[in-house]
Amino acid sequence: MRFRTGVLAASLISSLLAACASAPHADRTRTAKAAAPAPCPVDPSWDEPTAPRHIYANTWYVGTCAISAILITSDAGHILIDGVTDKAAPRIEANIRALGFEPEDVRYIVSSHEHLDHVGGIARLQRDTGASVVAREPAASALERGHSDRSDPQFLSVAKFAPVASVRRIGDGEILRLGPIALTAHATPGHTAGGTSWTWSSCEGATCRAMVYADSVTPFSDEVYRYSENAEMVAAFRKSLATIAALPCDILLTPHPSASQLLERLDPTSGIGLVDTHACRAYAATGSEKLDTRLSKERADRPGNVPSQKQPTPGP
Repeated sequence: MRFRTGVLAASLISSLLAACASAPHADRTRTAKAAAPAPCPVDPSWDEPTAPRHIYANTWYVGTCAISAILITSDAGHILIDGVTDKAAPRIEANIRALGFEPEDVRYIVSSHEHLDHVGGIARLQRDTGASVVAREPAASALERGHSDRSDPQFLSVAKFAPVASVRRIGDGEILRLGPIALTAHATPGHTAGGTSWTWSSCEGATCRAMVYADSVTPFSDEVYRYSENAEMVAAFRKSLATIAALPCDILLTPHPSASQLLERLDPTSGIGLVDTHACRAYAATGSEKLDTRLSKERADRPGNVPSQKQPTPGP
């Protein structure tokens, strides 16, 4: 099949990379200045459509106003990160076409974590593109079942999704290769047990940027699950936050674009820089604060708990 580098639909984005391969020294001639996409609502629904956006080099935003989907392109085919909801999946395909690429040229689909808003559309996208789906356990098994299990803190409060066929397993630190693309999986459980962050390098000429798609770091749960009663998950969560903080990180992307101000950073009129080498550390620090707050609240809400008048002894 012939892989196309494409022309952006004029109604969506008028900026174009004439050769949209991920090879570091590919010719990347730009045309007219991009027209800014219409702003998203203040509190968008998961399925609220938005125009695709160029992020950097061979990396593109093709998701909705509220949920990210990232396309990494090359002459050997493309990789899609996350699949939003089943209802919004056709919008992802339309956004890919609007950029001048073909959904059928997507060779791999990977995911951040096993919740409906991020993987609900993967079964449809797999069927429409013929792509292989790749995930880390236990997310891979959840994708095949169409739902998570009790290892997911939100198990009782999240909806099921269409099961995904034949998910290929990938391990922590393994690299998924497609032509010049090298996408590394990082185990970052906490928000879910199967949470995974992804890193790769995108290059424009000799300038390469360390790209990070960091998984969600908020300790949400259903009304039954208590992080304070799951020491193994808390330890894994803290390790995940340390992993994200230590990643080489020029451009931070997140499953919910609002978590990293991604859409604002892609707006040249916002005054917010796209490149921020401290962004991953700040994102991890925010997650750590949220986890500490959650654990403190759970301890305070424990049945029969009587607040002590004695100040706790500081730990080591």
